[in-house]
Amino acid sequence: MKISTKIRYGTRAMLELASRYGEGPIDLREISEKESIPLKYLEQVFIPLRVAGLVKSIRGAKGGYILGRSPSEIHLSDLVEALDGPIRLIECLHDQKFCKKYSICVMREVWKEVSDSIERILRSLTLEDLVNRKIEKDNFIDYLYQI
Repeated sequence: MKISTKIRYGTRAMLELASRYGEGPIDLREISEKESIPLKYLEQVFIPLRVAGLVKSIRGAKGGYILGRSPSEIHLSDLVEALDGPIRLIECLHDQKFCKKYSICVMREVWKEVSDSIERILRSLTLEDLVNRKIEKDNFIDYLYQI
């Protein structure tokens, strides 16, 4: 299982918006440069985020993007679902027609447990939590430079 580039770039961009929450709109070019994400790709990533209401676009000379809700109300699971859809390790977890052994498959139970654990973790983390983790890391790096 791999996390898609769309999710990796989207979460990094959303973390940047969250870390500057309340400062006004941020231009995608700025996020693109800071996070080393190709601008054209980032523009495509923001389409489903906007459709899901996770970001709002502001037009004009000082326009850009802002979060659609506060960082404490946006869960990592919201981002993953908006960008890639529901987490599906295997299709039969969501639709019986994909497997003839649906009701007797032992591995299906294991994959469901794994899937449920991933979903639980993603639901438990908000952008606010990630901003706090980022601040801790930045403070630790600053501390190392002062030694």
